[in-house]
Amino acid sequence: MQDYNQPKKLLITGGAGFIGSNLVESYINSEEFSLIRVLDNLSTGYLHNIDRFMSNPKFEFINGDIRDKIITRKACEGIDLISHHAALGSVPRSINDPITSTEVNVNGFLNILWAAKEFNIKRIVYASSSSVYGDLTDSPKKEDRIGKVLSPYAANKMCNELFAESFARNYDMDLIGLRYFNVFGPKQDPNSSYAAVIPLFFKAALNLQSPVIYGDGSISRDFTPVKNVIQINYKVLLSSNLPSRHTVLNIACGQTTTLNQLWAMIEEVAGITVTPSYGAQRKGDVYQSFADISLARKAFDYNPTIDLTEELKLTLDYYKFFFK
Repeated sequence: MQDYNQPKKLLITGGAGFIGSNLVESYINSEEFSLIRVLDNLSTGYLHNIDRFMSNPKFEFINGDIRDKIITRKACEGIDLISHHAALGSVPRSINDPITSTEVNVNGFLNILWAAKEFNIKRIVYASSSSVYGDLTDSPKKEDRIGKVLSPYAANKMCNELFAESFARNYDMDLIGLRYFNVFGPKQDPNSSYAAVIPLFFKAALNLQSPVIYGDGSISRDFTPVKNVIQINYKVLLSSNLPSRHTVLNIACGQTTTLNQLWAMIEEVAGITVTPSYGAQRKGDVYQSFADISLARKAFDYNPTIDLTEELKLTLDYYKFFFK
C-alpha cells in the first residue's frame, strides 16, 4: 500500500496541452511531488506551454505518443501516480475522423493502463467527459445515469470508463475518472480548427468580429474554470480515502449558461458590442449540460470557483497577451 504522505513521482500525459500544462505549472513547486514527468507528442500541445520548466530538476519531458507501447512503458517506469490527459478532443473532430480519435483516446489509454499495471502503479486519475451523458434529459446530470452517446468522442470516453472499471477490478488499481464539463482558462488554444467555444469567442471579441453560434444560442453548458480541474486532480491524486477502486466524478460548477449568455458576458468583460452570427446546430452536440457536483464535494471536499465573470476576465488577460 502506498504512503500518500511521501513525495510522489507524477506522470502527466498530455502535459503540454491546455489542462496538462496548467497542472504542471501548479504542481511543479509542490512538496507533495518529487518529480513531474510529461509525456506529449505535441500534436495538440505546445512546447511554449512548458518550456520554462525544462531546466527545473523536478521536471522531465518525453516527446512521444501514447499509441506507442514502448514509449508508454518508458514514461511509466519509476512513476507513482498518473494524471492522464493525453487525448484528441472535440466532438466534430471525432465525427470527421473516428478512427484516429479512437486509436488515441481508447488504444492510447489502454496502453497507459497496461504500462501502469506492469510497473505496479496503483493510482491513475484520467480525463473523462460530460459527453458520456449523451441524450440523457435529466438535469442536472448525476454520475449514476447516462444516456445514449451522440458522437465517436463520447463513445471513446465511455469506453475508457469501462476499461478503467475492468482494470480496477482485475489488477488491484485505483482509477478515478473526472467527467469534465467545458473547461476553460489560460493556455486553451484559440487557433485550432477544433477550438472550443470560449477561446473562439475571445478570438472574435479581440478582433471585433462576429462569433459563430451553432443553433439559436439556447444550448447551455456548465462552463468550468481550469483552476477547478487543478484543485480536484490534486485532491484525488493524493487522497488516502477513496470511495471505491473505480470512481467517476462530475467536475463542473453546478450551474448552466447558454451560449447567448456566454457571449453577452464576454462582450461585457471585453468592453465591446458585436452581434453574433448563427449557424445550424452541429451533429453530436449535447443540448444541455448541467452537472450535479455533490459527489465530488462529499468525497473529496471539492470546492469549485463559480464566478464565471471573474474567471473570464482572467482568461481575457491571457488572450490579450496571446494575440499581441
